[in-house]
Amino acid sequence: MAGIGTCLWFDGQAEEAASFYVGLFPNSRITDVARWGEGGPGEPGTALTVAFELDGRSFRGLNGGPMYSFTEAISFELFFDNQEELDATWNALTADGGEESQCGWLKDKFGVSWQLIPAMLTSVLNGPDPEGSQRAMAAMLGMQKLDIAALQAAYDG
Repeated sequence: MAGIGTCLWFDGQAEEAASFYVGLFPNSRITDVARWGEGGPGEPGTALTVAFELDGRSFRGLNGGPMYSFTEAISFELFFDNQEELDATWNALTADGGEESQCGWLKDKFGVSWQLIPAMLTSVLNGPDPEGSQRAMAAMLGMQKLDIAALQAAYDG
């Protein structure tokens, strides 16, 4: 086996999505674009597939049409050491039609689900103080974008 990748099904937005994601994440690039020719069912010159890497991980965007759409059943997890990076990524992913959800979840403007998670979250949700962990869980359940300082303060009591 040569490797494992992820294919994302879009309705004509694969190239736009790949460009957006590549611009957002470091160590990312578009590696190939396969375009429709004269003989295919797609408009000649438009992207059929777009291969790209996000932080070194392989993805392929497929312009497969309107038959399928994204759901929260699959999401991408991003882990952050600081609030500034989390906030900037949250703002970029929710811009231009993205949707905030609960507990650090969102959908971007293409309908792809993401979880933006503070790296410290596990330590407060599963910490040695069970009451502190319950407070942190209650705080998290009341948030859309997760707030690192507020989660730690809830844990600390």
